[in-house]
Amino acid sequence: MKIGIIGAGFVGRAISKLALKAGHQVMLSNSRDPKTLFTLTRTTQCQAGTPQQAAEFGDIVVIAIPLEAYRSVPAAPLVGKVVIDANNYYPDRDGRIPELDQHQTTTSEMLAKHLPESRIIKAFNAIRMDDLLNDGLPASAAERRALPIAGDDAQGKAIVTALLDEFGFDVVDAGGLAEGWRFEAGTPVYCVPLNQEQLKAGLQATAANHLA
Repeated sequence: MKIGIIGAGFVGRAISKLALKAGHQVMLSNSRDPKTLFTLTRTTQCQAGTPQQAAEFGDIVVIAIPLEAYRSVPAAPLVGKVVIDANNYYPDRDGRIPELDQHQTTTSEMLAKHLPESRIIKAFNAIRMDDLLNDGLPASAAERRALPIAGDDAQGKAIVTALLDEFGFDVVDAGGLAEGWRFEAGTPVYCVPLNQEQLKAGLQATAANHLA
């Protein structure tokens, strides 16, 4: 599978490394010139491109840029594609966004509004990248860590679930895209190592007003 990644920071690079290890083709991109990723392409065998090229390249595309820049994601090449939103809202970085402060929407719903013809799945945002690289275990492991996803597209969820399984993680489906708040930054399950049953219980117990 071809995976395009918009964003070449810690998140993009960690996902790239695991995807390459699993046998996928990867193109990383950043907001600068692809030449700035030259060393990375030589050491990891991933490809480098612009955000437009990464969006065109990927069978699925991961958005791993600061939330404040989400409107820069090119929409046209992502029509019909599964787009993984790995973002979180950090006011110190992104500035205050009233709709999020007042719990009127979620980061993924904002991205979905920007990409109305894409199939948005929220994933990869509730784990530290060192843990993503190091905590994966075989499917038979008793204490295999589980990660949450959310989305409105069943096929897209199946694709992301299979990818996470390849990376060594179980998955808990939190529901539709609007339920992504349950595992955003600041929630009780955010970046906490939990197995599947523990994560299910944690997501169900998360109160809607926990950030109020």
